Amino acid sequence: MPHQNPSNEKRRELLQEAKTIAVVGLSNKPDRTSYMVSQAMQNNGYRIIPVNPTIAGETVLGEKAVATLTEIDEPVDIVNVFRRSEEIMPVAQDVLQMKHKPRALWLQQGIANEEAAELAKQQGIEVIMDLCIKVDHALLGVGKK
Repeated sequence: MPHQNPSNEKRRELLQEAKTIAVVGLSNKPDRTSYMVSQAMQNNGYRIIPVNPTIAGETVLGEKAVATLTEIDEPVDIVNVFRRSEEIMPVAQDVLQMKHKPRALWLQQGIANEEAAELAKQQGIEVIMDLCIKVDHALLGVGKK
């Protein structure tokens, strides 16, 4: 059965309750979509944790970047992913290895991977695919934190 995203109400609730978003593939270049979306979410009160091995140790949006999800020691509510669809399975596997299991794996607009979604769902993690978290935040009327 193909994946179905959670209802608008469930996504709104997730975004209202979330505090921390780990962003896989966050670029340190301000003209990149991952940077702009993450900055917008940060401006809405979320803490952003950059996850990108090529910039690990650097500061992006005022936060120190880590190489992998498994390096994060604190609770993360949402893992937001900016990677190609065919690169999602290793990300989903890393999500399952995190010290604190996130509530959701969010694949940005244009990104979908049924196998990875199934793996995460089996572990009780909500999966949102092919939706921009920033657009959803605005459309669902989620207030500032």
